[in-house]
Amino acid sequence: MSKIKTTQSLKNHFLIAMPVLSDQYFSRSLTFIVEHTSEGAMGIVINQPSTMTFRELIKMADASAIVDDDISNKVVVCGGPVHTDRGFILHMAKGGYSSSINVSSDIMLTTSKDILSMLGKQDGPAKSVVALGYAGWDAGQLEQEIQDSAWLTIEADKEILFDTPNSKKWEAAVNKLGINVWQLTQQAGQA
Repeated sequence: MSKIKTTQSLKNHFLIAMPVLSDQYFSRSLTFIVEHTSEGAMGIVINQPSTMTFRELIKMADASAIVDDDISNKVVVCGGPVHTDRGFILHMAKGGYSSSINVSSDIMLTTSKDILSMLGKQDGPAKSVVALGYAGWDAGQLEQEIQDSAWLTIEADKEILFDTPNSKKWEAAVNKLGINVWQLTQQAGQA
């Protein structure tokens, strides 16, 4: 198989899973792309809930941490099949987080445990998505999957990322493309 060259970075974009993707991580998934270069891509699936609550995750990281009741049941998502034992936090940009990297002018990513306790006490960024694991693609792999009609792409939307319920994120992204979800088919093809 020949490798497809990266022509445009999909960093700060969503990957919308097409119906042909049916495995546990990617079926009806919405993935936020954190990095995309000629060497590969990294993303966080933002709409597949795990069985872990935010309180459970924080207590694993710091048994003495205090978690406010109104966010303790926040769902932690399955960010992808790679390093499922590691936490990744997408959050609104806020100064003072030296361990967070800028994905865009208003979205940051961190793997630092320090931010967890701040989020638990609502001292951290106003909005966040907490995930276990990430999705990764080798050089040319994501481009090939897009060419094979496994994904649709769209520029990321903060409202979908942070404010839309997990169960509605995929559909909201599809609708943003101007497509009715019922128009999507499991048949892959090229026009």
